Amino acid sequence: MAEGTVAAGVVRGLMTFAASNGASERALAERSEIDPEDLEDQDNRIPFPKYVALMRAAKELCNDPALALHFGEAIDLSELSIVGLIGGASETRKEAFAQVNRYHRLVIEIDLATIDRFALAHGKDGLWMVDNRRNPNAFPELTESTFARMVAGGRRLGEAYAVKAIHFTHAAPDYRAEYDRIFQAPVTFESDKNAFLIDVDDGWMTRKLSPQPRYVFGVLSRHADELLKSLESSKTTRGRVESLLMPILHTGDVTKDKLAAKLGMSRDVLLRRLKAEGTTFEKVLDELRHKLALHYLTGKKVSVNETAYLVGFSDPAAFSRAFKRWTGASPRTMRAPKVGRD
Repeated sequence: MAEGTVAAGVVRGLMTFAASNGASERALAERSEIDPEDLEDQDNRIPFPKYVALMRAAKELCNDPALALHFGEAIDLSELSIVGLIGGASETRKEAFAQVNRYHRLVIEIDLATIDRFALAHGKDGLWMVDNRRNPNAFPELTESTFARMVAGGRRLGEAYAVKAIHFTHAAPDYRAEYDRIFQAPVTFESDKNAFLIDVDDGWMTRKLSPQPRYVFGVLSRHADELLKSLESSKTTRGRVESLLMPILHTGDVTKDKLAAKLGMSRDVLLRRLKAEGTTFEKVLDELRHKLALHYLTGKKVSVNETAYLVGFSDPAAFSRAFKRWTGASPRTMRAPKVGRD
C-alpha cells in the first residue's frame, strides 16, 4: 500500500461515526495511534496507515464488518473536507467532477501521480464512473466508503439518475446484502474495475447544479489551492517534520520519537530519510526555530521573552545565545525601535 496522508477531517469523521455506533474513542485512538489533538484542525494530515488502522479497529469495536459502507452512506463529503464543499458549490456536474479530481488528494493522498482519481467512460449502456486507485484491494474499505458516499449523496440531493450496475475488484464479503441495500443495483465482485454505471441523459453533465453565489466557489477554490500547495511542499520528510513541529514547538516536547510516531514510522527510519535528504532532525529543528524567531521579532508584535517561548526555549538566555549564533546579533536588536514590552 502506497504511503500517503488523509485529511484530519475525514479521520475525525470516522472516529466520531464509530463512537456514535458504540466504539470507545479512547480505544480507537490507542489502537490507531492517533493523537486526538491532531484532529482539531480539519486540514491537518494524518498518515494513511493510521487511517487504515482506525477503520479496522472501528469495524471490530463496533462489531460491524460493513462499517465502511455505513460510514459512506451516512456522512456526506461536505462534512469532512473542503473538497465536498467545492463540489457542492460547482455550477455544473462537469465542473464538480473536474474539481473533485483536481483536489482529491486533499481528502486522501494516494499513489496517483500521473492519472486522475476518477474517470468517466461512456458506453452504449450508459456512463461509467471509474475509480482509478492503484492496488485497491489492499484497503477495499476505501472503495466501499467512497462509492457508498457518492451514491447515497446523490440520492439525498434528489439527483435524477439511477445506478444501473456496480463493480468491485475485491471478493464478495459476508455482508454483501448491505451492498444490495445501499446500491440498489446488480453488484459484481472480482471485476476488472471499481466502477458504477449511471443511467443519464445527454445533458446530464452540463445541467446547472449549484444555487450558491459564484464567489463562494472562488473563495473555497483559493483556500483549496493553498492547501494543495502546502501538501506538495510536505512531500519531503523535512517538510512533513516541519509541519508537525510548528504547532507544538512552543511546548518544547519535540522529541525524535514523538515526531516519528506522528509520521507513522520508526525513529531510525525518520533519521535515515532525513539523512537521505541531506539534513538531520537537529538541523531541521534549529533552522525552523531560527526562521520563526525572525518572523516573530521582525513583526514587532511579541517580545523577546515571548518569542523564546514560542520557538521552544524555556530559558530566554539560552534563546539569546542561539539567536546570536544564528545571526551574530542580539534578539533585542531585531525589536528596535522598542515598544515597551521587553
